Amino acid sequence: MPESYEGSDDKEAKKVLAKMYKDMQREQQLKSLLRQLMEPEAYERIMNISVSNHDLYIQLSNMIVQLAQSNQISGRISDAQLVSLLNRLTYKPEPKIEFKHK
Repeated sequence: MPESYEGSDDKEAKKVLAKMYKDMQREQQLKSLLRQLMEPEAYERIMNISVSNHDLYIQLSNMIVQLAQSNQISGRISDAQLVSLLNRLTYKPEPKIEFKHK
């Protein structure tokens, strides 16, 4: 195998590892911020959401960070407030079924 090929594999592997490391750091910073902004029960709930539905977790955590940055949150987020935010994100109106008689 030519050395140039092996070198490009090393560079690619280093890039992938660097990206994974940055992602892990970003995730740890987000978790630390969420822990500060939330009560323990709410934090536990959002961590359960992160395991079961990571996309929803990302949306919810971004919403919480935005609310905190715009000073729309007073105090720490309770579990009930988190459920309310979760309902706001996942709300889908029930379809109306109409029966038309001839």
